[in-house]
Amino acid sequence: MGFAYLILLPLLSAFSFIGVSQGQLSVGFYANTSPDAESIVSTVVRNAAQSSSKIPPVLLRLHSHGCIWYEFQGCDGSILIENGPNAERHAFSHQGVGVYDVIEQAKAQLEASCPGVVSCADIVALAARDAIVLANGPLYDVPTGRRDGRVSDVSLAVNIPDVSDSIQQLKAKFLQKGL
Repeated sequence: MGFAYLILLPLLSAFSFIGVSQGQLSVGFYANTSPDAESIVSTVVRNAAQSSSKIPPVLLRLHSHGCIWYEFQGCDGSILIENGPNAERHAFSHQGVGVYDVIEQAKAQLEASCPGVVSCADIVALAARDAIVLANGPLYDVPTGRRDGRVSDVSLAVNIPDVSDSIQQLKAKFLQKGL
């Protein structure tokens, strides 16, 4: 995981609280409505990671790109929305962000278990936590209760670090976020 792991790991637990639209986050949010939610996501992530060692870092990057850099939408899962060539997932800065199929697998299993309950935004946050654990990082509680966004536009990804950004550009972008 290297550089991304060292920079993003400390930030992810702090940013797990960002961007809740219309609700409060809490650990165990799905305890009554979908008690197996976290274990379902963990199983899907673990199985996917067994097929490719690239899965954990890309899940971590997905969470970073879907949560940390959006001031207004926050962690709303909008990066997952595929609504044509102008969808935010097609932004240049999102090159290399993938594993949408892992999130879709977890969502499909959750829908079979408890339809309409667990948000995709929470699945991304939980999957990132599980990816960190698979990379021998710490296990931490993820507050859940995010609501999925409905807007996905490539223009929302303007200030996200690009794959071609220099260290100086990356530092400046992190500094702009107060990091």
